[in-house]
This record gives sequence, C-alpha cells and structure tokens, in this order.
Amino acid sequence: MSRHRPPGVLRRTATAVAAGTLALAGAVALPAADAHADTTAKGDVIANLWEWNWDSIASECTNVLGPAGYGAVQVAPPAESLKQSSYYWWDVYQPYSYDLNSRFGSQAKFASMISACHAAGVKVYTDAVINHTAAQTGTGYNGTTVTSKYDTPEWNRSDYHDSSDCPTSDLTIQDYSNLTQVQNCELLGLPDLRTGSDTVRTGIADYLNAQLALGVDGFRVDAAKHIPEADMAAIESKLTNTTAGTAPYVFQEIYPGSTPQPSDYYASGDVLDFTYASRMKSAFQGNVSDLSSLASSGILPAANSVSFVTNHDTERNGLHMSYKDGDTYKLANLFQLAYKWSTPTVYASWEWTQSDQAPPNSSGFVTATDCSNGSWYCLDRDTGVVGMVAWHNAVDTAAVSDWQTKSSNVIGFGRSGAGFFALNNGSSSATYSFTTGMADGTYSNVVDGGATKVTVSGGSASITIPAKSAVAFYNSSYTCTVGCGDTGGGSGSTGSTVSATFKEYAPTASGTDVYVVGSIAALGGWDTSKAVKLSSSGYPVWSGEVSVPINTSFTFKYIKKDASGNVTWESNANRAATTATSAISLNNSWNVADADATDVTFNEYATTDWGTNVYVVGSVASLGSWNTADAIPLSSESYPTWSKLVIVPKSTAFTYKYIKKDGSGNVTWESGTNRSYTTGSSSGYSTADTWK
Repeated sequence: MSRHRPPGVLRRTATAVAAGTLALAGAVALPAADAHADTTAKGDVIANLWEWNWDSIASECTNVLGPAGYGAVQVAPPAESLKQSSYYWWDVYQPYSYDLNSRFGSQAKFASMISACHAAGVKVYTDAVINHTAAQTGTGYNGTTVTSKYDTPEWNRSDYHDSSDCPTSDLTIQDYSNLTQVQNCELLGLPDLRTGSDTVRTGIADYLNAQLALGVDGFRVDAAKHIPEADMAAIESKLTNTTAGTAPYVFQEIYPGSTPQPSDYYASGDVLDFTYASRMKSAFQGNVSDLSSLASSGILPAANSVSFVTNHDTERNGLHMSYKDGDTYKLANLFQLAYKWSTPTVYASWEWTQSDQAPPNSSGFVTATDCSNGSWYCLDRDTGVVGMVAWHNAVDTAAVSDWQTKSSNVIGFGRSGAGFFALNNGSSSATYSFTTGMADGTYSNVVDGGATKVTVSGGSASITIPAKSAVAFYNSSYTCTVGCGDTGGGSGSTGSTVSATFKEYAPTASGTDVYVVGSIAALGGWDTSKAVKLSSSGYPVWSGEVSVPINTSFTFKYIKKDASGNVTWESNANRAATTATSAISLNNSWNVADADATDVTFNEYATTDWGTNVYVVGSVASLGSWNTADAIPLSSESYPTWSKLVIVPKSTAFTYKYIKKDGSGNVTWESGTNRSYTTGSSSGYSTADTWK
C-alpha cells in the first residue's frame, strides 16, 4: 500500500485534473484583464449553493445567478470523498483523493459547470478541504479504497502530524485554547496534514492549481484556523493565476475560539465573519433596533471579511439562524444585502430533519436540485433576495445615511441618495414616514418584485411595511451597470428595467479590453469613462449583461481601451436597439455594421479527448482571418455537436475550417480542403458539418 515518491515530484492531480476541462476557453491566450465579474471588490454577492450537484449549479448560474446579478457562486468540495452506506453531508469533508470525480458529478461536469457560470458572468469559488483527509476508511465516490487513514493516493504517514508535533495521547485536539493542539493535532480524529512541510504545501497547491486550470476563481478554505497562517501564505505563494490572469480570491473559515484569532489570517485572505452572523441572530430574534450599533458590535473589519447569516455547520448546531426561522431568517438576509459592509453571501441548501442528514441523493450521489418540491430551500432565487441583489449592486459603495429607528421592530436607512431600505420584524404591518434622501419620484419596491410603489416627496415617504418583510427601492439612473436585476425606477420614473446581453466579436492585444457605451445612462450616456466593461471569458467574443429601461430605443457602440486608457472606437455607424418588456440579446462583430451583418450558426460533429475544444476559423475578419488565436470557440453543450452563432457580413462568400485545441494550446486542423459558405441578405443561416 505504500505510495512514497521522491520529494518534489508532481502529483498526478496537477496533470490529470487539469486535462479534464471541456469547452473551456482557457486554451486561448486571453487578455491580462479580469475576464469575469469582479467579486473581489467589496459589495458583490456570493451565492453559497451548498452541496448542489454540478449540473444544478450550471443551470442556476445560467437561469438565476447571472441574470440576478450575483458575482460568484460558492460550491461544495469537488474532491473524491468518503462514501458510506449511510450517507451524510459531512462525507465531503473527508477527502479520499484529489480526483475531481465526486458525489456531485464527474470532472467533465465540474468543468462544464465552471464554463456555464463564467458565461453567465458568475465566478466560481470551491470549498478547499486542505487541512486534513478522511478519518474513516473504505471506498470513495470514484472507487478509491483507503485501508489506512494515513495512506491515500496523495499522502503517506510522514505527510501528517504525529506524536512529535502533537502532545496529546490520541493525537486529537483536547484543548482548543492551546494553539499547538489546534494546529498540530487532529480535528475530530481527521488526519492532520503537516502543512509546514514543503512537500505537503506543494501537493496541496497542485490540487488547487488543477482547479484553477479548469477556471476556478478562488477558494473558501475549510478549517483554516487549524493551519498556521505562515503555512497558508506558503501554499498560496505556489498558486497560479486564474484563467482570467488574476490571483485567486481566498476567504478562510476561522471558527470562533480563543486561539488563533481572525486577524491573524488577514494577510492570507478575507475571513468569514461568524460574529456578524451571531449579531444577525441576536437582533432578529430580539430587537432589530440594536442593528444601529452593528458596526461597533465586534464584527470584523469590512475590508477583511465575508459576511453570512448562516452556514452548513451553524444552522445545524444552533449558533446561527436557519431556514427553520422562516420569514425572520429571510429578512436577516435582506438586511445583509442592504447594509454597507463586507462581501455578503446568500446560503441555499436542502431542508433537513436530522443534523447529519445528507442532501437528496441516489446511492449517495446528489440528485438535481428541485426548488419546487420542498426538499430544497432555494433562498438565492427568492423574489425579495433577487430584488435586493439588484438593489445592492445599484447602490454600490454609497454610504449608509439617514438611519431611523421607528420601534424595536422597525428600522430604515438610506444609501446617500442611491437607495432606501426599511424593514419590519414585527408580527403586523407598520406605517411610518421616513426621510429617504432620495430624489422626488415614484419608485418600485424590489422586495415584492415591483408589485408596490413608493412615492417620495420632499425627500420623505410614508411607507407601509408588511409584517416580517421589507420595502426597498433605488435610483435606476444612479450607477447600475452589469447585472443589476430587472426592477428599479426613480428620478420621477415609474418604469423598470430589462436585461440586455451584449456579445461582440473583437480580437484584442494583451491588456486591451472591450466595452459597450451608448446613449442611455446605463451605457454611460456616451461617456467612455462610464462605459460598461465586457467579459473576455468567451474570447474573442466579449459579453456582458446590462440592465436597461424597458420600452426604450437607444444607440450604442463598442470601444477598446488599452492599459493606458487609450480609446479606440468601432468604425461603423452607431448601432441601435429597442427594448420591450423581455430580455434582449445583441450579437455583433467589430467594425461590421448592423445593416451589413447576418448570422451563421456553425454546427460541427466532432468527438474530443478531455481538455480538447473545437473552434471555427476562416477567411473573413469575424472568423479570425485564419488566425487560430482568434478562432471562435464552439460550445459543447450538445456534445458531440459543437455549436456557436457567429456574426458575419451579408451577401459574402468565405472559406472556413474547424480546428481542435488541447489544454496546452496545440492546434489540430481537420483534414481536406477548406469549407466554403455564401451568405445572403436575410438571417438565420446554419451549417451541419462533421470533422474530417
């Protein structure tokens, strides 16, 4: 059973796992700028879809999180884990191997989930269980058998702390005030990795780097208090950048205790704020008027923390609230999204009757999330929460202002003229006059999806707040850009917004990004300094979702900005669009005027190995002018048929061919002569090709 290897030899995880991506644009040399929604900036919202399977998360990113304006999704540990005949939620916190075939789906589905979330503008953070491996022996979800808890595919006995490091007789933590025990002994009997060893640090980094190669954007580090901060820093120093070219975002679980303290870990990343969640429980199960002193109540600094109302541990052990608290729990989440502080998280998981209960599953493998049958509590898609995500994005960094305590159950506050929020934790509706700080006008209440309105006159408003609910509205002309939801209004308007997705084919030099700018405020009012930055996650197609007014005609254009801020405009005439009450999608190509453009959907039947993707390249500029670096990546959603809609000129003859790129960027051309196609003057063209 020995699996010793010479120090410094790369473990199988770095190569085998990195090879597993399907339909990932990481093979293309992307510009250096951030390719996805910037959730490292404070104020962006993380949806914690705890122990959802990969297919369900991909669907939620596409249909809920992206359109709602969430910045990131936090997902469960992706490694292979302990599999027992009696299935428990905590099995996934006992890694058997760093293979990415798990109870949530295969490695290919994991990669596909990341790609789908990125396409929706949502980053992906995984739960990194790196302090320990499994206490129980047996067989894992990918067939790995462990007969000794100190002997796994990645690790041997010398890679774990032993009696020379831990002073207790059974190697377990017996005194949580003793720093040596907390960091060198076993948590609940889980084998404690010797993270002071460079061999172990390298192995952990290999595992995390394999995920980064698949497109993961960051990590929630489980049990971080049991890893010395110096070891955390050393592991992070070995991490590669994300596929967007940025350092991965790290936030750490430092469970409450006398030692170590959260502040000890600020140098290694943000820290989950357990005190914040405790204050939420205290206020919403007592007097919400106490929230007026929240900032001075011992919660962690905003610049160093991630807030939450509950998580998978604390909803079960009674430390914090849970879905079982009903509307009071939801109201605490609405407040979290409204109050200007650290990065907020929204927790969505399954309903349970026993604390150890596993998520809905088939032989342990987690089944699809069904938010309609009562098995799952999908708080992330609740109307009020979705509305408050939009509100949160729209008010951005505007300071809290005009705090008003009307009773022990009713409070209200503004965000310096950008928005106003009031809540009622009482058992009956309450009506009060509030100073809002908002411009006069009629606004939509985002908490009920715009069903009710609030009229502001002279900066004040009389607001009736239903029991155990809230009223919130914002100024849609303030700063709302990407992903701000579909309700708003204000500045004398009674209208709302609709989502417009902009997609632009535009090859760029490294360090140059593509933006959309236009005639309406949501597109910067033709001010290039306020133009909306698009994501390069599907490079060379840049995309972004913007909330624009309904029933409105506007003009727009794409621009490029280099690292020095120099602006290059498209050469064609201004583009035009008109919204109704449904979302719109606009497909364009650099310097190809709308009047001169049509679309061709390329469909190619082609089987591939893991990590290999299919592209189309051709003789016209919008197909890369035969430059393989600017080839169009096709989607594997209907694998083995790869597809993509591409904007090309009307009434034009061109040649094209399909290519494959592996994870290292190596290009394989299909055989035979170039294919040919001629567009007409209409639209909706397509091909049906097979790799040759």
